[in-house]
Amino acid sequence: MDKAKNFAKGFMTKFKEDNVPLLAAAQAYYYLLAIFPLIIVGFTIIPYFNINPNDAVDFIGNLLPSEIASVFEENIISLIETPKGGLLTVGILGALWAASNGINAFIKASNTAYDVQETRSFVVVRLIALGLTLGMIIALVVAFILPMFGSIILNFLESLLGFSGATSLLFQVLRWTLSIFVLTGLLMFLYRFAPNKKIPFKHIFPGAVTASVLWQLISLGFSFYVSNFGNYSATYGSLGGIIILMIWFFLTGLILMTGAIINVLYHRRMRHADPEEQIASNL
Repeated sequence: MDKAKNFAKGFMTKFKEDNVPLLAAAQAYYYLLAIFPLIIVGFTIIPYFNINPNDAVDFIGNLLPSEIASVFEENIISLIETPKGGLLTVGILGALWAASNGINAFIKASNTAYDVQETRSFVVVRLIALGLTLGMIIALVVAFILPMFGSIILNFLESLLGFSGATSLLFQVLRWTLSIFVLTGLLMFLYRFAPNKKIPFKHIFPGAVTASVLWQLISLGFSFYVSNFGNYSATYGSLGGIIILMIWFFLTGLILMTGAIINVLYHRRMRHADPEEQIASNL
């Protein structure tokens, strides 16, 4: 119990020292600029899987609050109905560069969390940001395809084997759990390579799992709030979707920094507990 209290106290101290809300707000700005190029790249790849545009819109509608989904709906349908080969050649480079600005912002924020200076060259940092951005695109495509093909597989198995309601529910849970695992894996790479510090994967697992679960819960809760209580469109008109998107990105930034702080505290604790590991991490 004392360890939990000390950990919580250390978390709040670090949260205040790093001014996490300000870092989350900065990330939200860059995520807003990055999301449209990211969507363009991701949904330029998806048409080659012969996916129905309506299924894509329904998936985004289930994943995001309706006001946010409506911002992307027209672009998603256009990209999926008409594969744009040009975007997969030259245009994709510009889209990736713009999308990587969001990851670049997180790299700076994670360095702040670990209290380290950025000593890597501009080229190295940009290559890391581009690599992590590609990982996000892959995760986006996987997260999109798994639920869709999971439904097809589930319907086939139900007709073939005659599953009961409980078994069907179990498969539904496993299908979405697999998407969470993909997100956790992506976050582990994000937390491992973003900061300018060598950190063992086992030291970033707690923060990655926590951030993955929190992001799912907060996104679900925020979607429920917006759909039932927050009528932003009535106040801001056509800008309502953008306002909601910024709030969602801000919450995402808070969650990512929460996971980073958990990793920082856990990393420090493990280093103090294992002197040999402390020496290795300083090399």
